[in-house]
Amino acid sequence: MTSTSVEEETSKGSMWELDKRLDQPMGEEAGKLRNMYREKKSSMIVLMRLAFQSLGVVFGDLGTSPLYVFYNTFPYGVDDREELIEALSLIIYSLTLVVLIKYVFVVLRANDNGQGGTFALYSLLCRHAKINIIPNQHRTDEELTTYSRQTYHESSFAAKTKRWLESDLYKKNTILILVLIGTCMVIGDGILTPAISVLSAAGGIRVDHPGMSTDVVMLVAVAILVGLFSMQHYGTDKVGWIFAPVVLLWFILIGAIGAVNIWKYDRAALRAFSPVYIIRYFRRRRHHRSASLGGIMLSITGTEALFADLAHFPVLAIQIAFTLIVFPALLLAYTGQAAYIMKNKGHVVDAFYRSIPHAMYWPMFVVATLAAAIASQATISASYSIIKQALALGCFPRVKVVHTSKKFLGQIYIPDINWILMILCVAVTAGFKNQSQIGNAYGTAVVVVMLVTTFLMVPIMLLVWRSHWILIVSFTGLSLIVECAYLSAVLFKVDQGGWVPLAIAAAFLLIMYVWHYVTLKRYEFEMHSKVSMAWIAGLGPSLGLVRVPGIGLVYTQLPSGVPHIFSHLITNLPAIHSVVVLVCVKYLPVYTVPVEERFLVKRIGPKEFHMFRCVVRYGYKDVHKKDDNFEKMLYDSLVIFIRLESMMEGGDYSDSEDEGAGERRNTVTSSSSDYIVPVEENLQMPATTASSSRHTFGKTNVDELEFLNQCRDSGVVHILGNTIVRARRDSGIVKKLAVNYVYAFLRRICRENSVVLNLPHESLLNVGQVFYV
Repeated sequence: MTSTSVEEETSKGSMWELDKRLDQPMGEEAGKLRNMYREKKSSMIVLMRLAFQSLGVVFGDLGTSPLYVFYNTFPYGVDDREELIEALSLIIYSLTLVVLIKYVFVVLRANDNGQGGTFALYSLLCRHAKINIIPNQHRTDEELTTYSRQTYHESSFAAKTKRWLESDLYKKNTILILVLIGTCMVIGDGILTPAISVLSAAGGIRVDHPGMSTDVVMLVAVAILVGLFSMQHYGTDKVGWIFAPVVLLWFILIGAIGAVNIWKYDRAALRAFSPVYIIRYFRRRRHHRSASLGGIMLSITGTEALFADLAHFPVLAIQIAFTLIVFPALLLAYTGQAAYIMKNKGHVVDAFYRSIPHAMYWPMFVVATLAAAIASQATISASYSIIKQALALGCFPRVKVVHTSKKFLGQIYIPDINWILMILCVAVTAGFKNQSQIGNAYGTAVVVVMLVTTFLMVPIMLLVWRSHWILIVSFTGLSLIVECAYLSAVLFKVDQGGWVPLAIAAAFLLIMYVWHYVTLKRYEFEMHSKVSMAWIAGLGPSLGLVRVPGIGLVYTQLPSGVPHIFSHLITNLPAIHSVVVLVCVKYLPVYTVPVEERFLVKRIGPKEFHMFRCVVRYGYKDVHKKDDNFEKMLYDSLVIFIRLESMMEGGDYSDSEDEGAGERRNTVTSSSSDYIVPVEENLQMPATTASSSRHTFGKTNVDELEFLNQCRDSGVVHILGNTIVRARRDSGIVKKLAVNYVYAFLRRICRENSVVLNLPHESLLNVGQVFYV
């Protein structure tokens, strides 16, 4: 007997096709739905409000770089004013080319309906090319309103690129590993940013009290960090309103002080706006070039978090805030500091605080300390967003995700990650006690994330934007020239603190890769071990199979076929519920799946078998809320499906299991129609659908609904697989360590599916099984 399932996924119509056949106005509703999930244009008042809020969440890291850039650029002191002007010129044009042009006006456009970060780029690529390694896609996924993709002419360069990416598994793995590396570096950035920002700000105390020890400064910084991480549970919306006024005041003050310093000390600093000084820098600076370049690169730190934090604010709001406030203030601040250092070469170590007018010193110290604490918010929020995306795409263990805002879906808080970041951040601050070494580590993380973004932008510009090759080459070439120069500088500092982000990234990369690898193997195991409907249909009463009252919800990773867990259950316990629903909860490479399109229902086998499949689809931005009644939504989707199916009774639903199954054709049949059923909080059938159903709803379907209701009253049982994964005995030592110890440990500490879906504990039934990889 072949194991091919009769449930061949060849649909005759989705719900949208049903609307057309009934000539009902639900097609208009679908159009409204599509418009609803397109990126909305906010009013100018809302846009300015969000631009103001973004100051406190997105730009704190970038805005507090003047605290430590010149100190890290000239650790050996300033020899002459020309080299200072050359370094300032590099800072100005790094901000212009990398931050303003590359990120604010190009990379931010490569968002996935408002979602930023490396995984958002990956999700875009997965929709436009079949590079997703876990093949759990269903043909109706592409019909979703949020599943936008391009089509290409077969002979076009984009089509050739698409086929090249899809041709080999190693290319898909390379892209995934590249994405994971970028993700891990952003997490490392979330640890180093708070450390260097707060430690640099707290060090200002020693300007007025030179006798204060380094340990006291470190303890003050640690106290501020603990307070900052303790506030994260309030959410980005509330934190943004608290932080934004402080950051706005910070930008106004550093811009004003910079302008005063230019006028007061040396206006020759304005010569740095000429790009000629960049050429002179690379001609003259042969000694200590790596040290100065590494320090200059710190002026653009926070840019990578700007893109990852995009989920919290619209693109236009971030562009307005940067071009009108952040960019001019930073140019004035750096130029003013350079003008002060020209007249006071011995003060380069604490140039920021010494360049402040005496009357403004303590107010500025307070604002600087608050702004430094706020600077950490950008990378902390970015870490939450990017880990949520990794979790949804099967690359991170299941952790608790809290949705903190009713107005903005992308604003989340992850308690476990928050406390891990805090512990590591405090450890780095207490361990180094020196902003110079932390700066070396910080630069390594930032430049790697920027390089990953550049590489991922190339297929995005080819496949998604269909840009001209001249634009692609220009963008890639210019980005690589700048970023490779900075990379060469930070690589020389690996032994001076640069190893920290590499170690952190390696640890998170190990976790992500092992989790994704075993997830893929588990899916392959279920695919290869699924059973046929004919085998199940043959297990009738004569063989001892009993149907007990109630509804059994069997959870599986398979969007098609009958899972091995089901056959394992009835083989050991020859009884199944009167109604069986195979439930597949999966995430798609889209930012969100509308609730109206979330449930895809199908009948399996003959009607009297009362067996269904329900595929529940989520996007990586979607969050399982505590008030979601998952069980009720599943039941409501079955009711809607049976009602819709009754209106299609004239269609052909039969399908044979295989070529040799002719004799079973009358007993083993399967509905070949999949219905996207709208399940809302207060479930009601549309008026036109209800009126049609009065004429077409047969007695058989009424009986089935009554039967379904009786089974629900008897009880609903959630059947989950408790799968233990082990490495084969002949596996290598690396695989045994990864699977038997690393994955096993992660599986023990991560949240169970029942907790994520808020399933009632008293209705759970775990079915144990073991498989070897």
